[in-house]
Amino acid sequence: MTPSVSRIRVLDGTHLAATAEAARRSPRLRANLNVHPAMDDPVQRFLNVFQPGTYVRPHHHEPHRFELFLVVAGRAGVLTFDDEGRVLEHTVVSPRDRWAVEVPGGVWHTVVSLAADTMLFEIKPGPFRPMEDKDFAPWAPREGTPEAARARQQWEAVAAEALSGPTG
Repeated sequence: MTPSVSRIRVLDGTHLAATAEAARRSPRLRANLNVHPAMDDPVQRFLNVFQPGTYVRPHHHEPHRFELFLVVAGRAGVLTFDDEGRVLEHTVVSPRDRWAVEVPGGVWHTVVSLAADTMLFEIKPGPFRPMEDKDFAPWAPREGTPEAARARQQWEAVAAEALSGPTG
């Protein structure tokens, strides 16, 4: 009798720990673990681990490409912006309270890490197209610049305000 081959993929604490360690070692202070089998999969799903200090340049996706964040661990701020870069909404998500947020396509947004090893499970329509998947906000500083660090600190402060009274 041939042993059966499992058709399911099980992710456990080992995967979480390895991805968190990769994020700590990354110059960008984040790392992801893809669950989808290929970049052209019609549903992109992955664990994204953020460390405090990472900069996610504000961007938006095509109108039909939403982005759903489910919080596994830690705490993250999610901010949306108008076309000039003014914050429209902000909220904080964590496993204990607001544990998910969906950003519609076409909405400028960013995520800031408010705790070490913040883990978001992301789901969005695929396929992933690196140069077409998202557009960076023209008003947002480029990653790795002093302006980006200042913007991130400002957005972290705005997001932290949501801990005492969320607006989104």
